[in-house]
Amino acid sequence: MRATQTALDEALLASLFESLGEEARRFRFDIAPNPCVGAAVLAGDRVIARGFHRVWGGAHAEVDALAQAEASGVPPSEWTTLAVTLEPCSTVGKQPACTDAILRSGIRRVIVGAVDPDVRSRGAGIQRLREAGLQVDLFEGVAPLSRVTPHFLQWTSPDRLRRPRPWTIAKWAQTRSGHLIPPAEVGGGRWISGPKSLDEVHELRGRVDAIVTGISTVLADDPRFSVRPPGDPTKPPLRVVLDSVLRTPPSARLFAPKEPHEGLGELHILYQAGTNPERYRLLEAAGAKLVGCHTDENDHVSLWDVQAYLWQLGVKRVMLESGPVLLSRYLDHGFVDQVRVYTGNVLGGRGDTLGPRLAQLRFKERLDREVGGDAVLESFLYD
Repeated sequence: MRATQTALDEALLASLFESLGEEARRFRFDIAPNPCVGAAVLAGDRVIARGFHRVWGGAHAEVDALAQAEASGVPPSEWTTLAVTLEPCSTVGKQPACTDAILRSGIRRVIVGAVDPDVRSRGAGIQRLREAGLQVDLFEGVAPLSRVTPHFLQWTSPDRLRRPRPWTIAKWAQTRSGHLIPPAEVGGGRWISGPKSLDEVHELRGRVDAIVTGISTVLADDPRFSVRPPGDPTKPPLRVVLDSVLRTPPSARLFAPKEPHEGLGELHILYQAGTNPERYRLLEAAGAKLVGCHTDENDHVSLWDVQAYLWQLGVKRVMLESGPVLLSRYLDHGFVDQVRVYTGNVLGGRGDTLGPRLAQLRFKERLDREVGGDAVLESFLYD
């Protein structure tokens, strides 16, 4: 139920919350599974600053709005109200608690568009602010979570909380015919997408907790999975290789020392428990952490074990960079929450095409854009 508005006109608030919600949605693929949130600082009935949660691991909307207010030239003594589309967080995660930032600001009134749906924190932020003496009003229904940030409702659903697993973003590059391996004469037989797309991939690597790949990709491409500028090398994700029978070469580039201006996360190899003790010792000596897992019906490392292990480590956001076999396994298990697909201006390729599989996927909140000469598809795949 909406609170009766006294100092602010209800029509102004409705317009403000609706616009904040729509603007916040622009960042949905950059912040998922975190919610799309918009916030505004008001001086009386005048909006002096807007803020948004823009990137995973970055400042939350409330903090962003307060920073914009600080830069506005309006003195904090004139800040009267903070409007935010979702209840402010009261716990410390990748960022400090937003309730603490609000209390430091001196603002005495907060208007909230929706209560946090996560049962682990529902109402805690509002209670924290009220206990500190702030007036907190609800203004529900104008920017509903089902429209502004439906992926967050999926992330906090009872089914997901009952059996938690990391949010997984499958990233791959393909030719126009859906091949993940280009013709031998294109890109040295490896590269499909252009330099600007590769820059985006490094940015994404710096905004996930782990990168997961398979042994086939390691053997075919000898990848590094490092973070380089324009990505943030100070936040390298774990590098996780699924290698059932320990075929990873100790001479692989995965083990090479970190170079200047490069972020290089710990290397974890997940394998069939008990297999090949000699290879185990060699890879451990090379610097990998090896983790034994159960196997599935096809003698692969169990993806359920992979998910449980990563969650146990505190991994919340994963980037899957793999070939078609592991990618198909993830899709078959329903473990892909989000996709980013780069389609280069290349026709044909080698191996199986993912074209028919891609056509069968049920996209949610799809976004099509271009970077350099590549077409980019971003979408959610949650049910």
